[in-house]
Amino acid sequence: MSSLKFVVLGAGSRGQMFSKWLLKEHGAGSVIAVAEPNPLRREVVSNEHGISSDRCFNSWRDLLEQPKMADVVINTTLDSEHIESATIAMRSGYHMLLEKPMAVNLQDCETIDKVRRETGRMVSVCHSLRYHAVFSEVRRIIQSGVLGDIISYDQLEAVEHIHMAHSFVRGNWRRQSESTFMLLSKSCHDVDILMDMVGKRVESVSSYGELSYFRPKNAPEGAPEFCVEGCPHSNTCPYESTKLYLGETGWAKFAGFNLQPRDVTLNMLSTSNYGKCVFKSDNDVVDHQVVAFKFEGGATATFTMTAFTPTGGRFIRVHGSKGYLEAKIDERTIEYWEFWKNKQRTQINVPPVDGMHGGADSDLIKTFISAVELNRPDLIKMDTETSLRTHTIVFLAEQSRLEGRAISVPSS
Repeated sequence: MSSLKFVVLGAGSRGQMFSKWLLKEHGAGSVIAVAEPNPLRREVVSNEHGISSDRCFNSWRDLLEQPKMADVVINTTLDSEHIESATIAMRSGYHMLLEKPMAVNLQDCETIDKVRRETGRMVSVCHSLRYHAVFSEVRRIIQSGVLGDIISYDQLEAVEHIHMAHSFVRGNWRRQSESTFMLLSKSCHDVDILMDMVGKRVESVSSYGELSYFRPKNAPEGAPEFCVEGCPHSNTCPYESTKLYLGETGWAKFAGFNLQPRDVTLNMLSTSNYGKCVFKSDNDVVDHQVVAFKFEGGATATFTMTAFTPTGGRFIRVHGSKGYLEAKIDERTIEYWEFWKNKQRTQINVPPVDGMHGGADSDLIKTFISAVELNRPDLIKMDTETSLRTHTIVFLAEQSRLEGRAISVPSS
């Protein structure tokens, strides 16, 4: 068990997940303080770890105003709050596990990296896919040379239609002005793992994407503003709010509705964004996007994010000069063919692991704890400097989408 002590800033689904992991692996009391404006979510963490009321805070500012009380901050605040919470935490003496994205604009990302270097703190940005066993196996295969040189690489992030509606039509990430754009909030670690797999410098990017479906013009006839007002399409609409949020598990749990009485949830579904018709929300982020990359040496890659899939997951195809590979990340299967061995086919099933992101979140925090305990920052796969390179490409890709042109990437 680690002797490190942690504080949690933000007790939403990610904050609670890390809290539960620490409870399981390092015992109650490893988290000694929590900051969260929602009292029900705050109580989940405080009850798990027996945190006294004087160390339960309504806001991350209130917690960080106190004298330093732990070794590590787990920063799962809202994206727009990362710049202030992260820089204050580092200057207060904390090492930090920082949820992605680093910040909502490039200048703030650069500031976070600058403060990390100035303070000497260890910071791991939660690009969980770097720690995913299937991606690690694909990386091993690529680096073994059996596929030859990468000529082209394709990656799909299937967001899943209900996830899109929950998080990006009704939820905290539905409006760019209140969070950030879709490619950054949802897919920055997909862009990162793509860049890592190809392993070359990106020379240029181009991107296209739209908010095509979740718009008022696509509302079925007679649909009210809130589902509970009596929608004539409630039996067939997959997004009908009471189907999703009047339970104890699934999206009800992600939204925190499972922590409150049914009548309170029903009232919220008649007044809050989670109860709105998905075609009548105030969302403005894209529901599908594609990014094309040109790498130094001529390799190309594409990344597609789309809401319109029956299940979530990630899929990749690697086209090499000597072989071809397909991987279904969430199904944990890999197949590759070697052209110079009469198209010899190899199939690999990566053993399943419990936990979010296929167990990658567990390896991420475990590695970070080891880095802090051993004073080994080299163990961290995604520090702020590495993450900044990825974020820079993501911001350029969004610039391309908005301006309708390819964007060259500066060489330094």
